[in-house]
Amino acid sequence: MKFCSQCGNPVTQRIPEGDSRLRFVCDNCQTIHYQNPNIVAGCVPTWGTKVLLCRRAIEPRLGYWTLPAGFMENGETLEQAAMRETAEEACARVRNLSIYTLIDVPHISQVHVFFRAELADLDFAAGPESLEVQLFDEADIPWDELAFRTVGRTLECFFADRRTEVYPVRSESIPPLVQPAIT
Repeated sequence: MKFCSQCGNPVTQRIPEGDSRLRFVCDNCQTIHYQNPNIVAGCVPTWGTKVLLCRRAIEPRLGYWTLPAGFMENGETLEQAAMRETAEEACARVRNLSIYTLIDVPHISQVHVFFRAELADLDFAAGPESLEVQLFDEADIPWDELAFRTVGRTLECFFADRRTEVYPVRSESIPPLVQPAIT
């Protein structure tokens, strides 16, 4: 950040009085510009034993499969965001949403929240951010072609929990990938 969104003057990074973190601060109007994690909300939409996945038409991870999910907007609840993203990416309507996984991704300043949900009907199609959408049985999930680790982890938990029909709310954290040293 270079300029204050309140008055347009340059900002500097410093620890404001009474704070403990480095922040962008406007020395002209004294506005402190907090930067907070983004929330990604989505669904695990099911029809019987199958889960609906979307093949991404956009970067990052163009061409890879994902659960319908995206960034939460101001003025909406988590559940509304998950339903909106499912409608946008899969043109699908869901019902009976139940919060399922909360996955911290601190190295990219995000929190991913997935709801278990039932498809209201089989009227779904690829939205503008998807190349295709498809229902998958567990045995047919394209595990090596999943776009994000949070999606893979949510699906692993879902299929494991489905065996016992007990779906606890899961809260986890995903560390950054370790890059191998180049020698």
